[in-house]
Amino acid sequence: MFADTKAFSGFAVDDVAAAKRFYEDTLGLRVSEHDGTLTLHLAGGRDVFVYEKPDHQPATYTILNFPVDDIDLAVDALASKGVRLERYEGFAQDEKGIVRGDGPPIAWFTDPAGNILAVLEEPEATGTPGG
Repeated sequence: MFADTKAFSGFAVDDVAAAKRFYEDTLGLRVSEHDGTLTLHLAGGRDVFVYEKPDHQPATYTILNFPVDDIDLAVDALASKGVRLERYEGFAQDEKGIVRGDGPPIAWFTDPAGNILAVLEEPEATGTPGG
């Protein structure tokens, strides 16, 4: 029924203007705005819809994963822009906040609305997770 639809994902924020500044200026994504909503234009032609929700509650799970070739460079770049890496109990994170060992190296951070994002080092042999 939906096999040929061009589905897309979306998530809520509490302040579209703050989200636009973060995703565009801090993360360097292409962002468009239309009628008070945002579209994040990700690599590979993937778009994500972002909308304001007055009673927004941050997601308690990772809503976006950003695969990179070098997690140390990515984490350093985030830190240089004032992004604070999150630390979670039960994960052995190094001084930068990166988990290394089981699975790809990964680090988490949040957007201004408190939604959880991750940067992870892309495995060389397989490409992106699931690929």
